[in-house]
Amino acid sequence: MKKNIKICLFLLLFLALIFNGEIGAKGETEQNNKEVKFLNNEIDSKKEKIEEIKERREEYSQKIRNLQSEQASLKNQLSILDNRLAQIELDIEDTKAKINKINLEIRKVNFEIKTKKKEIEKEKNHISDILNLMYKQNQADTLEVLLMNDSLSEFLNKLKYLEDVNQEMEDSVKDLKKYKKKLEENKVSLKEKNEELVSLKEDLEAKKKEFENQKETKSYILEKTKNSESQYQSLLVQAKKEREQISQEIVGLEKKVRKKMEELSPEKVDLNSDGLIWPISNRSITAYFHDPEYPFRYLFEHPAIDISTGQGTSVRSAASGYVARVKFSPGDSSYGYIMVIHGDGLATVYGHISKPLVSEEEYVTQGQPVALSGGMPGTPGAGYLTTGPHLHF
Repeated sequence: MKKNIKICLFLLLFLALIFNGEIGAKGETEQNNKEVKFLNNEIDSKKEKIEEIKERREEYSQKIRNLQSEQASLKNQLSILDNRLAQIELDIEDTKAKINKINLEIRKVNFEIKTKKKEIEKEKNHISDILNLMYKQNQADTLEVLLMNDSLSEFLNKLKYLEDVNQEMEDSVKDLKKYKKKLEENKVSLKEKNEELVSLKEDLEAKKKEFENQKETKSYILEKTKNSESQYQSLLVQAKKEREQISQEIVGLEKKVRKKMEELSPEKVDLNSDGLIWPISNRSITAYFHDPEYPFRYLFEHPAIDISTGQGTSVRSAASGYVARVKFSPGDSSYGYIMVIHGDGLATVYGHISKPLVSEEEYVTQGQPVALSGGMPGTPGAGYLTTGPHLHF
């Protein structure tokens, strides 16, 4: 009789364990769902703002493209700069919105991690309780339990409860594994989002600097031209003349240096490389080779790509080679550049440099810093009518 009561108590405890767990879980789940819903709504709101900024930014891009297709004039150039300033302001607003969105996503992931840790702990306790009950029940063997019951059907009913206990244990173990897997996924996601956040903050600082650079470019043009169209056109003529001289110089130098390299013994000429590497860390291209939207195309073609980068950024040699030319005058703003001759008929030019780091006829290895970038109007090495800091590559 005592053992029969013991089994009944075990079954009641097991049912109470499941029932109380379900009530507690339901209340906690509802609270968690409210928090996740709130965060999702906030994230969606930021996404909508980012899309709205994207549309407004495209309007400015179209205006700039239209202005670039027109013949260059002072009014035209100032309008381009004004639209670029407005576009960069939107870029700053966009980056701030993305930072806010990422912060919300990080908050959501942290909340999910906290929730999963609670669920794991709760499931561990749940499994522990079931194991304790099973241990107590196993003190009576099957024959004893059978003899305690008045009928076989009563015994089978209790046996069914024991099967339910085993199933509950199996389900709990599965849940525990599922929570642990989700926890690891959340931790990976959190790491990625934190890295993205750091990148966005760096991007924000770069955009703020670009905004200030564009303001300085506009001020420089106004100061240089005294708001006079004739003086602006005179600058264009000077810029054209400068570009033509540089193009002729580059072609002549390459032939001269290659001839000299052929005279050297093979062991002194090591130009093997695995192709070209990117010369700076930033990969944002603002103008392409022979770009149809280049604002001064009616004067000369754009024989390079322009890569957006801040003043004074380290510029690396795209491949190993010999420095054919270092053109730079610290005291004036005439166009400064470095030319490197490579194997396989390749040569690279790095324009608008603000400071050279190598000398002519020096051998450089792939990735070696050769100069600091420039392009800020009026600064050494910038050249005529530069549109702001960048690398002409």
